[in-house]
Amino acid sequence: MGLFSFVKEAGEKLFGGKDAHAATPPAAAGAAAPARPSQEDLNAKAGKAIEGYIAAQNLGVNDVKVQFDGSQGKVTVHGTAPTQAVKEKVTLCCGNVASVTGVDNQMSVTNPEPEAQYHDVVSGDTLSAIAKKFYGDANKYNAIFEANKPMLSDPNKIYPGQKLRIPPLSQ
Repeated sequence: MGLFSFVKEAGEKLFGGKDAHAATPPAAAGAAAPARPSQEDLNAKAGKAIEGYIAAQNLGVNDVKVQFDGSQGKVTVHGTAPTQAVKEKVTLCCGNVASVTGVDNQMSVTNPEPEAQYHDVVSGDTLSAIAKKFYGDANKYNAIFEANKPMLSDPNKIYPGQKLRIPPLSQ
């Protein structure tokens, strides 16, 4: 499947940023400042957050392990997916997270099938326009919406920088 690139600033805010700093209580007057977590600790916490996000999607994957390298913004994911489509959805779960720039999906697939294409959403895109581009028919937008559920909850809520699966059309 290879390494997939993502837009670092786009996606779910699972870790880091101002929220992480706000969660740290200020040191009491005269008390020693709390030790700053190491990069290894931060990477492990981010990996667990992404694992939790994947689990929340109820995709039916097993033994998922996520490693995050914050210095490169790279996620490596291992485990077992029941289908190629689910493996691809896991890639999107990992990559459509703020601070992630690349995903190396090393998952095995129980029932292999052809890989989907991908589309990087740009300003002004709609699922209908994307369907027209890939399928020649704007009314096939629901195939793209269904292929990206549960990460997409509404066909009208896509955002620039998001990566979408474009599955082959069933005959």
